[in-house]
Amino acid sequence: MSHNDDRPARPSSRISGTFRSLGVRNYRIWAAGAIVSNVGTWMQRTAQDWIVLVELTRHNATAVGIVTGLQFGPQLLLLPITGLAADHFDRRKLLFVTQASMGLLALTLGLLTILHVVQLWHVYLFAFLLGCAAAFDAPARQTFVAELVQEAHLSNAVALNSTSFNAARMIGPAIAGLLIAAVGTGWVFLLNALSFGAVLLSISLLRIDELHVRERIGRSTGGFFGGLRYVLGRPDLIIILFMLLLIGTFAINFPIFISTMAVSVFHAGAGQFGLLTSMMAVGSVIGALLAARRERPSLNIIIAGAATMGAGLVLAALAPHYLPFGLALILVGLSAQTLTTTSIGEAQLSTAPVMRGRVMALVMAVTLGTTPIGAPIVGWVADTFGPRWAIGVGAASCIIAAAVALYFTIRRRRGDAGVVEPKLAE
Repeated sequence: MSHNDDRPARPSSRISGTFRSLGVRNYRIWAAGAIVSNVGTWMQRTAQDWIVLVELTRHNATAVGIVTGLQFGPQLLLLPITGLAADHFDRRKLLFVTQASMGLLALTLGLLTILHVVQLWHVYLFAFLLGCAAAFDAPARQTFVAELVQEAHLSNAVALNSTSFNAARMIGPAIAGLLIAAVGTGWVFLLNALSFGAVLLSISLLRIDELHVRERIGRSTGGFFGGLRYVLGRPDLIIILFMLLLIGTFAINFPIFISTMAVSVFHAGAGQFGLLTSMMAVGSVIGALLAARRERPSLNIIIAGAATMGAGLVLAALAPHYLPFGLALILVGLSAQTLTTTSIGEAQLSTAPVMRGRVMALVMAVTLGTTPIGAPIVGWVADTFGPRWAIGVGAASCIIAAAVALYFTIRRRRGDAGVVEPKLAE
C-alpha cells in the first residue's frame, strides 16, 4: 500500500483549468457525495431558521441568533481537541463517524417535527449537538482534501469544495422553501438525514492506496499549544485570523439578516425566503469558481474580499424592496466566498502538513465559532433597532477588518519591526 505523493493517479489531461482536481478519481468520488449532502445541509438550515422564526416563536430574531450560536459555538468550545483529532486520527474514518452522527441527529429532529412534538428547546439541543459533530468534522474535512489531491492542486480542490457547498446553497434553500409550504419542515429534516448516505458511500468507495496521507503528529509537535505557538509565529496567519474573527462575529450572520429582512421588512413567504438564500449563493458560486481559477491565493485578495463584502452589506441594508435586496446579496455572497475560500486556501498551502489540522481547526473556529458571540448581539440589534441596523453592524465589521489588515500589511511589507515581532517565532 502506497501513501506517497509520487504514485497516486494524477489528474486527467482532459480536465484542466478551473475543474482540474476532478481529474483525480478519489476527489471526483468525494465531490459527488459531498454535493448531495451539501444540498441536504442547506435544506435543513433553511427549515431550521423558518421553524424557529415562524412556527415556534413570533418572529423572534434573538431566538434565531441563539440557535445559530449553539450550532457554531462548539467550534470554539472544542477547539483544543478538534484540530488535534484531525492531525492524529485517520481522517477518512473520522469523517465517516462525524457524517453518520449528523445524519442521525437530522433524522431524530425530523421525526420529532413530523410527530408534532418539537419544541424550541429541542431545536436548541439538536443545534448544539450538530455543532459538536460539525466541530470535529470541519478541520478533518478541510485537511482531508490534501489527501485526495497532490499539493499542486490543493488550492483548486479547496475552491471546488466551496463551489459545491455554495451551489448546494442555491438549490437547497429553494427546495426547502417549496417543501415547507407543501409538506412541512419535518420532511426537510428527514431528507437531509437521507442525504448523508451519499457522502458515507463516497468515503467507502475511495481507493485507500491512492490517498496522499501526510505525516501524523508526534510528541514533538506539542499538541494544541504547539499549533497555537506555530500560528503566533506567523504574522500572515495572525492577520487572516483577525479579519475572520471580526467578520465572523458580526457579518457572517446571514440566517439572521435574510430571515428578519424577509419576514419583518418584506413580509415574504417561505418560498421567497428560500429564494433569497439561493440568490446569495449565486454570488458565492461565482466567487468560488473565480478562486478555483487562481493558481494561488493571496492576502491582497482576502483584504479586497472583506472590503467588497462591506460594500455589499451596505447596499443590502439600504435596499428599498425585495429584488434590490436579493441582488445585493449576490455581491455579498461573491465577496464573502472570496474572503473565506482564499483564507482557507492560503492557510492550508502556507502551513506545514503536520500542523494543518490544528491550524484549520483554529481558522474554522474563528470563522464559525465566533458566531455564538455575535449572533445573539446581531439578533438583539435586529429586534431592537430593526434588521437594517443589524446588517449595518456586519458591514462596519467588514470595512474595519479590511482597513486594519491593509494598514498592518503595508507596515509589515515595509519591514516595520513594530508589526513583525521576533518573539512570536520562538
